[in-house]
Amino acid sequence: MRNELFMGAGLAFSPVRETRQISGENPDGKKGGGCRMTEEEPLDGGCGLKVHPFISLQPGETKVLADIAGAGCIREMFFTTDHKWLSELVLRIFWDDETAASVEMPLGMFFANGFDDNHVLVNSAPIAFLPRCAMNCYWEMPFAKRARITLTHEGQEKIGCIAYRILYHKEEWDKKPLYFHAQYRRSMTTREKPVYTILDGVKGMGKYVGTYLAWNAASSGWWGEGEVKFYLDGDDFPSIADNGCEDYFGGSFGFSQLNGTACADEEVSFCTPCLGMPLALTADGRSIRKFGLYRWHLSDYIGFLKDIRVTVDTLGWWRKKGYRPLPEEISSMACWYQQEPHETFPVLPAVEERWDR
Repeated sequence: MRNELFMGAGLAFSPVRETRQISGENPDGKKGGGCRMTEEEPLDGGCGLKVHPFISLQPGETKVLADIAGAGCIREMFFTTDHKWLSELVLRIFWDDETAASVEMPLGMFFANGFDDNHVLVNSAPIAFLPRCAMNCYWEMPFAKRARITLTHEGQEKIGCIAYRILYHKEEWDKKPLYFHAQYRRSMTTREKPVYTILDGVKGMGKYVGTYLAWNAASSGWWGEGEVKFYLDGDDFPSIADNGCEDYFGGSFGFSQLNGTACADEEVSFCTPCLGMPLALTADGRSIRKFGLYRWHLSDYIGFLKDIRVTVDTLGWWRKKGYRPLPEEISSMACWYQQEPHETFPVLPAVEERWDR
């Protein structure tokens, strides 16, 4: 699949696609269906102006944001809300007639913001988190028969304002496409087993395209010495292993400033189109430190033919003894494309287990 935005080619010569957008103003995306006044809309600007720009959600409520029939490709998604605790909102996307979601993710995590108390700007190619709470997604998401998107509120307070838009092209595919998937995990490693699983249990052929980690560093000193590893097609040992966690996400010798000398407690935040660390909360080394890291494999996807497993070690340094196993708490998003059907996802942790540490 080729995405003109990422690759910078094709816009002048690719076919013109019929375009629709679903939003609060046009909830079914019909042609000419936006900003229509009804008896239920006594507020706002009036018919043809600003009529119904947002929705609300009650605790425990799920709303279907989009249910698109036919073949097409989602090109953009946008969300914003006045609700701070984005871990309480769960985004799910279902392709064709599947009953198990291919995307199941706390809303903040999907947009590379895994800490409710520390929202940060993200400026990357497929994902942007912008002022004040503007969440933008440009992952290419094709579907052959149907696309259904839901949002569930698992918190305890009514959310009065959620605005969204989902822009898609009507397209026909010569062959069934690879479908976009995103899976959430959260767990804590131990000194006895300092390995965090980012993705496992995927069967079939596909392309791994993205990692986001919300990393709680619970120990003092350097925390990112471990490697991100890809086990492909039955591997017992990884086919792909990076030089270190910081190398995979765009750093080197830690994440200090260009002329810095320390690995730990001098980390700086940065964003690039494909990799970055938008959050570096060091707390002067006196409490739990928080780091948000992303890596999007846009032109360097990791291909697999039968299965894939992705892990990261949680290692630091002993002062005189070399590598130091660390008990760290990590939340993750793994993104990949694959043929359907997909294997069952792990059970999504309860909302209390997704809250910020």
